[in-house]
Amino acid sequence: MNNCVVIGGGIAGITAALDIANHGIHVSLIEREPTIGGHMAMLDKTFPTNDCSMCILSPKMVEVGRHPNITLYTCSEVVKVEGEVGNFIVTILRHPRYILENECNGCGDCVEVCPVEVYNRFDAGVGVRKAIFKSHPQVVPNLVIRDKEHCIDCGLCYDICGRNAVLHDDEDEKREISLQAMTIVLATGYEVFDAREKLPYKYLRIPDVITSLELERLINASGPTGGKVKRISNGEKPKEIVFIQCVGSRDIPLGCTYCSAVCCMYAIKNAMLIKEKDPSCRISVLYMDIRAYGKGYQEYYDRAESLGIRFIRGMPGDLYQADGKVVIQVENTETTEVEKIEADLIVLSVGIRPTGDASVLAEKLGITCDDSGFFASADEKCGPVKSLRPGIFIAGTCKEPMDIPDSVMEGGAAAMQAVITTLQG
Repeated sequence: MNNCVVIGGGIAGITAALDIANHGIHVSLIEREPTIGGHMAMLDKTFPTNDCSMCILSPKMVEVGRHPNITLYTCSEVVKVEGEVGNFIVTILRHPRYILENECNGCGDCVEVCPVEVYNRFDAGVGVRKAIFKSHPQVVPNLVIRDKEHCIDCGLCYDICGRNAVLHDDEDEKREISLQAMTIVLATGYEVFDAREKLPYKYLRIPDVITSLELERLINASGPTGGKVKRISNGEKPKEIVFIQCVGSRDIPLGCTYCSAVCCMYAIKNAMLIKEKDPSCRISVLYMDIRAYGKGYQEYYDRAESLGIRFIRGMPGDLYQADGKVVIQVENTETTEVEKIEADLIVLSVGIRPTGDASVLAEKLGITCDDSGFFASADEKCGPVKSLRPGIFIAGTCKEPMDIPDSVMEGGAAAMQAVITTLQG
């Protein structure tokens, strides 16, 4: 049977899997998280149209879960890859959910009774989750997962589940599965820059200094605050917000020599969303260069200016607290004036970085990474989705920073290369 393995269940991987499956080729989609969707599932809106992110993504996620030519392996990671194009053997390790997957219907009764609340990584830390949980209401597959590390084994989830789907610790274990594949598509996505590395901005030391991903969860109606932007320190609505650009991008001392491509636009998007909900809120964006490179992006920037959002060309020094405010001093390099801003909330526009295990996965797959740590293409001009190993294709932000439309395009391009290679057999 013709089979393709797609590694990564973000928007690029989902696009690739659906395109390949629609050509009659079976796809094994491997995702390390409990649900597919990737970072796009965390976002509120997409630029430059301000369309609902999940309204675009969720139907594709459901289609993946229902497609007869797609087998979904969540909570799974690649252990090794052997063979060559036309006959790859991909060994994956499936981590336990401590749930009977064929019995759980995702009703959430067990989540309601769980007494444990812990850090919620999906909410970027601004919200909490239970020890048995679903990352968000639209997860695919629609199953809960029990967090063995934080579970206190109180037994409430066992008692409430009418289908007896919750397993004890000794009733589920890791297991390896070998998959045969003619081709492989790699779409493992990215990590965001750890803002703690940028010491002058005092992330996690000043409560009202947050990252752009944390702001996304605050803006999102399904997030921990129901879509209301609040100060972390006191829960009040901020009256003045400052966005600081290029945090972890184009910063040679921190080893980030490249532009992350999306930071300017997502900052503009979030600034406009806040301004439209609260026109009285004063918003400033501190930047080096505004890189509005895509279709409709310059008009998007012009629209933000027309709403009264200030763009100050200059990067600040140290931040500090005074009288309940976060104080910033910045030189406006267009006017040579030094401005002092007393803000209620600082948003750090963190950049895109390769996943922490990119080099390890590259070694398993027999491909290479570039100088920045992203997976390297064989030929950027003639075959941008082809890796150095025949039969393995790469797509999306695991290859380089890019926005959602470009990730979708690359997912489709990698899919077509995989289809052609598979059918030529």
